[in-house]
Amino acid sequence: MICFMCLQCGVQFAESETPPDACPICSDDRQYVRWAGQAWTTSQELAQTHKLAMKEDAGVLAFGVEPRFGIGQRALLAETPGGNVLWDCVSLVSDEAVTEINRRGGLQAIAISHCHYYSVMVEWSEAFGGVPIYIHADDRQWVMRPHASVKFWEGETLALNPSLTLIRCGGHFDGGQVLHWKRDGGNAILSGDILQVVATRRHVSFMYSYPNHIPLNAKAVRKIARAVEPFDYDDIYGAWWNTNIIGGAREAMRVSVDRYLAAIA
Repeated sequence: MICFMCLQCGVQFAESETPPDACPICSDDRQYVRWAGQAWTTSQELAQTHKLAMKEDAGVLAFGVEPRFGIGQRALLAETPGGNVLWDCVSLVSDEAVTEINRRGGLQAIAISHCHYYSVMVEWSEAFGGVPIYIHADDRQWVMRPHASVKFWEGETLALNPSLTLIRCGGHFDGGQVLHWKRDGGNAILSGDILQVVATRRHVSFMYSYPNHIPLNAKAVRKIARAVEPFDYDDIYGAWWNTNIIGGAREAMRVSVDRYLAAIA
């Protein structure tokens, strides 16, 4: 029995003797099936050609797969006095990463913005003794590898510890979530691409489908804005290396929402 991994999105599936017929995440109109057709790999095969990179990004320890694999996102370690949380996930785990996280106090939990970044979340959880993986219940259907560590939560916010709060924003997916981080030196939002930090690194934007260029509607964007408005934050950390707004992020969010709504009006 093998846990096959979609070669296009990097998400791992439940154990099976043969590869699944298709990847529902890639078949959905927010993603796409690779032009050469559906294909599969495994964690073991991927580790033969790729490695897990680990480095600081704007003061936060981050992890990514190199060369680029799947969607190409990074994961971030939110370090707090109440416990550390891995935000988003990537398709490789390494002994070096586990050792470094344990050196920094271990891992309390994993939380992931939406299904495009589920990757090998169960392997990451198991590497730290089965820590919980927090996913909003509205995205239950997109979990391709069910596991006891996956915890579906309901409602609009969930405090993971005194410093970290999940905020359900919706938008890209119904259960799309971001992580608010109270910290010394400036609060932050870890956003995945629910709030997409754009190339200027002074604004964010919003899409229903990024690869297929389908914009998000005004109602959904306003809902995202309302969800994060009560929270104070200075910085936004996006889904890819160096996609961060450092300083003035709350005002950047307000301006970005206004200009986006004006553009699609």
